[in-house]
Amino acid sequence: MVSRKHKRTAMYKNLQLLRSITNSHVHSKTSIILDASKYIEDLKRKIDVMNQKFAVAQDSDAQASLPQVRVEAQEKGFLIEVFNKRSCCGLLVFILEAFEELGLDVLQARVSCSDNFHLEAMGAKVNEGDDEVDAHVVKEAVLKAIKNWSEISEK
Repeated sequence: MVSRKHKRTAMYKNLQLLRSITNSHVHSKTSIILDASKYIEDLKRKIDVMNQKFAVAQDSDAQASLPQVRVEAQEKGFLIEVFNKRSCCGLLVFILEAFEELGLDVLQARVSCSDNFHLEAMGAKVNEGDDEVDAHVVKEAVLKAIKNWSEISEK
């Protein structure tokens, strides 16, 4: 008898606690449980929204940390600028390998890798008989080099 009364009291206290947590104004057990169920579903939805926002923020942070690239066609080649707010150890090697794959000679270059990464290079085609290369192709090759560097440097 005592245990049944004790169980009822404990159940009543738990229902009242559940009612207060869910801000429910109903009194029946069934309604309190239904309100709690709705409350849990709402919390799950809010968590999903927050996780999506967090994932988007992480993606934008990762993209913001990638270097900016600008390629401009010049009379005798291309002016290539790569800039990042942080130092990018090893990136220069990947970019120079991309130039080599395109058959570009570096005619003149300035590079800073101390506090940030800044490359300003003038590149020209080695052999005029090879396939023509335009600014878009050069930019895509540099972006691919940056992506390869990024994947390796993350490991």
